[in-house]
Amino acid sequence: MSRLTLAQANKIVEAGLAKAREMKIKPLAVAVLDDAGHVKSLQREDAASMFRNDIAIGKAWAAVGMGASSRTLLGRAKENPQFFGALAATAQGKFLPQTGAVLIKDKDGNVLGAAGASGGTGDEDEAVCIAGIEAAGLVVG
Repeated sequence: MSRLTLAQANKIVEAGLAKAREMKIKPLAVAVLDDAGHVKSLQREDAASMFRNDIAIGKAWAAVGMGASSRTLLGRAKENPQFFGALAATAQGKFLPQTGAVLIKDKDGNVLGAAGASGGTGDEDEAVCIAGIEAAGLVVG
């Protein structure tokens, strides 16, 4: 099985931030986690809020932990709030099921990790992650 490389993770962040500037989104952070939920690459733009890193990581951590985009998790959380509240408590606050993170997969469909962003709307954050993953030659999950 393939693994997410540092070069790929850095490319996701770099291309994601470039997409954010193209979209004229407020300053944000982009986090890339590996398949075990560890930070592989993380950057916070100048003037981005102090919360951006933690939120971007939390969105990506939820996505890789549950094997689904954070948009999907948000829908599930609305249907089963008690379970998702328990997940957040179990994860000691690291689990954020909010739109803005997607899975990173290889061409064979293996999950390599997740990318999350924070600073724009959920849709904008998600678009930033998608652009970064595609620029790195990987597949959005």
